[in-house]
Amino acid sequence: MNLKDLYIDFFVSKGHKQIPSAPVVPENDPSVLFNTAGMLPLVPYLTGQKHPYGKRLCDYQKCIRTNDLDSVGDTTHHTFFEMLGNWSLGDYFKEESITWSFEFLTEVLHIPVNRLGVTVFAGNDLIPFDEVSYNKWLSLGIPEARIAKTTEDNFWIAGDSGPCGSDTEIFYFRSDDEIPKHFDVNDERFVEIWNNVFMEFFKEKDGTISPLPQKNVDTGMGVERTTAILEGVNDNYLSSIWKDVIDLIVNISDLPYEGHEKSMRIIADHLRTAVFIAADPAGIKPSNTDQGYILRRLIRRAIRHAKQLNIDINSDWEQQIAKVILNKYKNYYKELEENYNVVLEVLQNEKIKFNRTLEKGLKEFTKFTQNQQNIDATTAFHLYDTYGFPIELTMELATELGLKVDEEGFKQKFKEHQDLSRTASSGKFKGGLASNGEMEIKYHTATHLLNAALKVVVDKNVHQKGSNITSERMRFDFSCDHKLSDEEKQKVEDLVNQWIKSGFDVTVKEMAKEEAISSGAECMFIEKYPDIVTVYSIGDVSKELCGGPHVKNTSELGTFKIIKEEASSAGVRRIKAILE
Repeated sequence: MNLKDLYIDFFVSKGHKQIPSAPVVPENDPSVLFNTAGMLPLVPYLTGQKHPYGKRLCDYQKCIRTNDLDSVGDTTHHTFFEMLGNWSLGDYFKEESITWSFEFLTEVLHIPVNRLGVTVFAGNDLIPFDEVSYNKWLSLGIPEARIAKTTEDNFWIAGDSGPCGSDTEIFYFRSDDEIPKHFDVNDERFVEIWNNVFMEFFKEKDGTISPLPQKNVDTGMGVERTTAILEGVNDNYLSSIWKDVIDLIVNISDLPYEGHEKSMRIIADHLRTAVFIAADPAGIKPSNTDQGYILRRLIRRAIRHAKQLNIDINSDWEQQIAKVILNKYKNYYKELEENYNVVLEVLQNEKIKFNRTLEKGLKEFTKFTQNQQNIDATTAFHLYDTYGFPIELTMELATELGLKVDEEGFKQKFKEHQDLSRTASSGKFKGGLASNGEMEIKYHTATHLLNAALKVVVDKNVHQKGSNITSERMRFDFSCDHKLSDEEKQKVEDLVNQWIKSGFDVTVKEMAKEEAISSGAECMFIEKYPDIVTVYSIGDVSKELCGGPHVKNTSELGTFKIIKEEASSAGVRRIKAILE
């Protein structure tokens, strides 16, 4: 039985209910790109809302953190990891939490007590020393010399204000050296394996602290680090979590792990994270913004390191690795089973797209740097704009040569590029287009068909409320008072595809605004249009006032697919869709 199963079974035996892992892309929370900890999806319940599963919860949560992305390649860092957590929502508190953590570590995982050290909150002007936790650890057999009192590292709060409190952290002595009698928090041989947070206060923005009516416990233990400790390896990538993936990379590259660790770790880590992002219900695809940018960056970095290992990047190497990851985790996370083929397709498509320009881009990079010159902003932006090199890739390549990149200058050029796109969007190219490339024009035309289909399937009074289009996808907001059923979504999708296959011509005509309205032309924000307007018609299924541009015939669009339908605001729904 693996660590996740042991953990869940243990806490279920203590009266906890297992809750499912939340998606890696937070639902209705634009403040963060990914869920970074098990407690994030539970914030409403930690502040008083009743959880349908009760007061004692446990889970294993998928987490992604990109702040350490550039550190991946060493023995301990990962962009995706699994967090084990158990919570008390106003039920048990410090004594039970510490007792069960100690019991799980020493009796279930059989970790020797003499390898453990703990920290407790030392107290400050506002909150007293955590005597309860200190005495509990003593009673369980942790000697006084192994309990460190600290302030800064043992107080937890998310942000500037909100629920907060002291915590106690559990450390393991990860070394073959003689175990010291005294626990020093600055001794790097001791690694943190578990953190128990006790939320008993609320901190206001002005700094004042008051007791919470509901005291909570929030704990977290990293699966990867703990597994490596249990298996006695000092390199996480040599543990059972990674061994099959690393062995496959060794086999594909025909190179040993020793001497090629960094590239193999990056490929293993980045493809695992890419698999989980691509499988998420949010339907993320590689792009130049938000989660899509992270996905693109991970895949492209993995490809570059595969190339460094002399792997034939035109082979199915990434499919082989992804399948091992999918098969290993799909029993725990159903979306990996449901989106199995989607994941493989995302990886393959991005590989093909990047491979087309990678060789040229690397040659261009070599040409720029052959005289050991630092890379200026113009060059960095040229590599980005022409060859699809994220600035991070250019910086990574430059660092390997001991060169510097004008990152600030690049950011300024990038901002100018964005401003130019926005100007184009609000001027010549209306209708939510981010730019005027071939795919954006196709997506823009598809919004007209979607609008018309919604009127047929859902309600004739459906009206467009807004749209946002990139080269990767379309987002369409429309007036509607209910969540679309699966049947409605399927009918809309089928109708749009039927019209695409019909090969309707897209025609354009200028006329007086009043004439356009009386002819039945659909429009959004009529007051913004001039007296003479442009009307685009698609066969006899759609007629809209619009600024363009559009394709000439619907047969150019490909296959329309709805990825997600969700609430945008009161009385407004949002559809995200792609063209394949």
